Amino acid sequence: MTNNCGYTVWPGLLSGAGTAPLSTTGFALAQGASATVSAPASWSGRMWARTLCAEDAGGKFTCATGDCGSGALQCNGGGAAPPASLVEFTLDGSGGMDFFDVSLVDGYNLPMLVVPQGAAAATAAASSTGGPKCMATGCLVDLNAACPAALKVTSAGAASSAVGGSAMACRSACEAFGSPEYCCSGAYGSPSTCRPSAYSQFFKSACPRAYSYAYDDSTSTFTCAAGTNYAITFCPSTTR
Repeated sequence: MTNNCGYTVWPGLLSGAGTAPLSTTGFALAQGASATVSAPASWSGRMWARTLCAEDAGGKFTCATGDCGSGALQCNGGGAAPPASLVEFTLDGSGGMDFFDVSLVDGYNLPMLVVPQGAAAATAAASSTGGPKCMATGCLVDLNAACPAALKVTSAGAASSAVGGSAMACRSACEAFGSPEYCCSGAYGSPSTCRPSAYSQFFKSACPRAYSYAYDDSTSTFTCAAGTNYAITFCPSTTR
């Protein structure tokens, strides 16, 4: 993981049910810093970046975005409170392949990029039939300023300037409105009934390789041979 943001981020890591835990579930990553996390074979889970974190006088650690509810630097099995940009992995899954995606289904808090490393990534090409593909995915765009007003999360005070003004995150329509058609629940709980919305299309048009809503699988899941390493960059566009 590399932090190209103009501020410190605090990565959070959550292992899936029945998956061996990682050596860390949360840490600080200063501006310009990198850190390597080793995942065991067949690991599955998700990673994200927390922002605007601080410890209060009583020692409780909280973050303005991506908070995992543990009250500590380590997330200790807690997931990211939405909105947060997520990278999800299933390593050494079906057919000996890694499956990974960047998801904005739970909203967005900062840009991120996942790039497969090594020979497998260099030689892989997308199948002509739309099958498995080993290539970079992510969301390179800063969506916070452009976020629709109904979805925008803002902060008050000087701390907000660290993440580009008062907008610090962008909620999903499901979180903002809670209705079944946005949450793909109830009568809308299948790919045939839950369709893209104007709000999910906002995310999809800006970040076409990222998941924008629950049934976005066909364009947003990427695969590489098991054993591939992955470089995750927070705020990648700051170097472009």
